[in-house]
Amino acid sequence: MVNGGRKVVKQYGQMRATIPPMKKYRSLAAWRYAHELCVSTILVTDECESVKRRFLFDQLRRAALSVEANLVEGYALSTSPQFRRHLRIALGSAAEVEAVLNVAEEVSYLPTEPLHRLQSLADKTIGALYGLLRKS
Repeated sequence: MVNGGRKVVKQYGQMRATIPPMKKYRSLAAWRYAHELCVSTILVTDECESVKRRFLFDQLRRAALSVEANLVEGYALSTSPQFRRHLRIALGSAAEVEAVLNVAEEVSYLPTEPLHRLQSLADKTIGALYGLLRKS
């Protein structure tokens, strides 16, 4: 049964909505922003890598990857409650990216232009995740 673009299945005598097929996650603006944030974070931090910065950059990379990974994982689980749960986790990771970028800015670990680009991507990602949470 289809309801508003979502497939509805009967499980244990109850109706539950499922998320559209897995390949469609790439159509989400939140995924596009999260993916760009992840890739850009890796590239920018690789260019500025040093021993004293490694701990901060490792945390930043893990948090950025977590945003994208949790969004895709939640989408793949195909149930609205699981999708919302993973969106909240992704949102927490995006907030962590934002916090670590603020620290990197205060201690001058990243050049200004790439730093501001990453901060802008983090803001866009957070906004898109909030939008998805409101819709789901």
